[in-house]
Amino acid sequence: MTDKKALWNDAGKDGLILGAISLFYMACNFLLGKVGEGSAMVTVLASLVGFVLWAVKFGACIYLMKFFMKAFAKANPGVGNSDTFKFGCAVALLSALIYSAGYLAYVTFLEPDIFSKSIEMFADNPMMTSDALDMMEQMIPRMPAMTFFTNLFYCWIFGTVLSAIFSRNIPSRNPFENDTTDEQ
Repeated sequence: MTDKKALWNDAGKDGLILGAISLFYMACNFLLGKVGEGSAMVTVLASLVGFVLWAVKFGACIYLMKFFMKAFAKANPGVGNSDTFKFGCAVALLSALIYSAGYLAYVTFLEPDIFSKSIEMFADNPMMTSDALDMMEQMIPRMPAMTFFTNLFYCWIFGTVLSAIFSRNIPSRNPFENDTTDEQ
C-alpha cells in the first residue's frame, strides 16, 4: 500500500480536476440561463446546448475517474484493488466537496433569490395551500446549507459507486495478463 499522505495528495489533485469540470459546467449553465431569457427559440437552443454540455460533463467525469484510478495503480505498483477503491473514494469525496462549495457560493452570492423564484412558481399552482407556501418560505434561509450537504452526499455516493465498479479490475486481477511464455 502506498503512503496515506501520497494517496490524499494524489486524490486532492485529481479531485480538484473533477470538481473544476463540474464547476465549469455549472458556470456554462448559468451563462446559458442568462442567454436563454430571450425568445422561445433561443430558450430551446440554450436548453439543447445545456443538455449536450451535461452529457459531455457526465461522460468526462466517468472517464477521468477511471483514468485517475488507473494512473494511481500504475504509479504505485504495490497497490491492490482495495487500495484503488480507497483512492477513488477519496477523489470522489474531494471533488464532491469542491463542487458543493462552488454551488453554495453560487446560490449565496450569484443567485441568492433562486429559491424564492422557485417558490413563486409554486404560488400560481391552485393545488398549493397558503400553509404549504408559508412552510416553503420558512425553509428558504436553510436551503443553501441543505443543497450543500445534498450535493456533497450525492456526488460522493456517485463517485464511490464508480470507484467500486472500476476498482474491481484496477489493477488487473488476471494472473496471465503479463505471461510471456510461448505456446508449444
